[in-house]
Amino acid sequence: MRKLIVLVLCIWCSLSKAQKFEELAKKPPMGWNSWNKFECKINETIVKEIADALVKTGMKNAGYEYVIVDDCWQIGRDSLGNIIPDPERFPSGIKNLVDYVHSKGLKFGIYSDAGTQTCQGRPGSRGYEFQDARAYAKWGVDLLKYDWCNHGKQNAEASYALMRDAIYKAGRPMVLSICEWGTNKPWEWGASVGHTWRTTEDIINCFDCKNNWGGLGVLQIIDAQVEIGGYSGPGHWNDPDMLEIGNGVLTTSEERLHMSMWAMFSAPLIAGNDIRNMSAKTNEILTNKEVLAIDQDSLGISATRWMKYADLEIWFKPLSDNNFAFCLINRSNQPIVINQDLKATIKNYKVDGSYKVRDVWKRQNIGTTTDNIKGTIAAHDVLMLKLTKK
Repeated sequence: MRKLIVLVLCIWCSLSKAQKFEELAKKPPMGWNSWNKFECKINETIVKEIADALVKTGMKNAGYEYVIVDDCWQIGRDSLGNIIPDPERFPSGIKNLVDYVHSKGLKFGIYSDAGTQTCQGRPGSRGYEFQDARAYAKWGVDLLKYDWCNHGKQNAEASYALMRDAIYKAGRPMVLSICEWGTNKPWEWGASVGHTWRTTEDIINCFDCKNNWGGLGVLQIIDAQVEIGGYSGPGHWNDPDMLEIGNGVLTTSEERLHMSMWAMFSAPLIAGNDIRNMSAKTNEILTNKEVLAIDQDSLGISATRWMKYADLEIWFKPLSDNNFAFCLINRSNQPIVINQDLKATIKNYKVDGSYKVRDVWKRQNIGTTTDNIKGTIAAHDVLMLKLTKK
């Protein structure tokens, strides 16, 4: 009897232990997601063309590697409970689509929901977690975005931990992207469960706005990150949602600010535009290597809001090799003149000497920390700086 009790306890300990693929997402994931542009109007032809465009436009070389199909790819379940891809939109099946994406040197992400149905009323994974995870593993999926609609009275942490365990049991390493909109403070428990977690409601394509169902503009999402940066780091990232760059509403200045702050947060960078026909300006914003390097810095430290002067905010981010990044953002509708001493902040890190100051959007060195940084920041624009030891 004692041996039986020990055996049962060992099995329980094994099952209760967090089972997450720890080696994944050591840097914030980068890629593309179908939802912001296409919503439910997605099909395998578009996905293949997007994969081609990631390569052709240089986005793959810049680090964008995940092609993620969001809601509406699934249509039902068969008599055995197996998930069925929509045969009209995905006639070749998901496995063939995954193989195509992999043939381009990219990775494939898929979508499901912790509830009984997805947000668009397609079959969710509740009660089918292990069966769905096995299907994704068989198809070769590399990332699962897991939503939070139609969840009833489910416990969020337990629901996401169950899918984590299902993925681990299926045996194929997949990034688990928790998408419960920050409702249950996933930053407090997500590190042992998933690799990224959404911190807010869905982003909407605007700079400064909020709608009645909870969608937030760029500024509102930035504001929601102020107190939670310390929870983010290698293998477990705060996710302020996908990028709206290139979707035709934000100005170029607003898109620079959007991209800059997501990089300062060490956020996943998931493009949400139609990259098949994006403008050169959009491509330039999405693939600026100096900005991307700040997002992908190996320390993985999220920025701190160092100062706020009315509509001018200064955010600060330590980087590897004792370097630093600063981001000065102008939230107002008018230009702001600056005359800023950066030395005081870096002194808090007990570093001495002068640093070169580089404007990463202009790709120009603009001085050193010996002198104040002076200039004008246009309305809804940004001055993003990297400080490098001389």
